[in-house]
Amino acid sequence: MPLAAEASGGGSFTPLLLIVLLFVVMYFLMIRPQQKRRREAMQMQNSLGPGDQIVTIGGLHGTVVAVDDDVVTLEIADGVQVRFARPAIARVVQQNQAPAAVATEETAEPAVEEPVADPIVDTRKKD
Repeated sequence: MPLAAEASGGGSFTPLLLIVLLFVVMYFLMIRPQQKRRREAMQMQNSLGPGDQIVTIGGLHGTVVAVDDDVVTLEIADGVQVRFARPAIARVVQQNQAPAAVATEETAEPAVEEPVADPIVDTRKKD
């Protein structure tokens, strides 16, 4: 009987070690990626500027007209402007291009259009 009491008393660190290991695994699988996503979203929302085309968390597409501290004004149609909180911006569809980048695209020679071949091909067996 005394041998059984000694064997059960020696394993008291195992449950504590398993709990610590569980917290470490949860940190690397759940908490750390979520913090990274939050940091990327904050960076995207802070880099908004006039002319950017965005999508809100509700699915509304618009163009940024003005950016204040915590409010972004969007133009969703000609003459229709709405105000959104900065965290309501889900993603940027197209960043506003710098004028120098647009000028280089206009000066480039236009590409020669090649005839488009019909992509449908008859693959049936012929008897």
